[in-house]
Amino acid sequence: MSMTKSQTLSTLAERTGLQKKEVQAVMDELTNLAYAEAKNGFTIPGLGKLVQVDRAARMGRNPATGETIHIPAKKVVKFRIAKACKEAILGA
Repeated sequence: MSMTKSQTLSTLAERTGLQKKEVQAVMDELTNLAYAEAKNGFTIPGLGKLVQVDRAARMGRNPATGETIHIPAKKVVKFRIAKACKEAILGA
């Protein structure tokens, strides 16, 4: 089961010795900075990188009717996991 936001803030507060409100403020600023910088690529060292990717137009299929449809090009945001993170979670 994954940690809730409150549990994450409490754990970080305990481990860093900061107040829970201070940890909340840092997390909020990190989030705002990531949103603002994502189109240029935003890296969280040891965790990963937010990147904006251009997805090309393509042909798809409506699963309900089987009809072929055109899917237009669009921009998407992806998170690329850092190698160190993969190794820490999955092992070498």
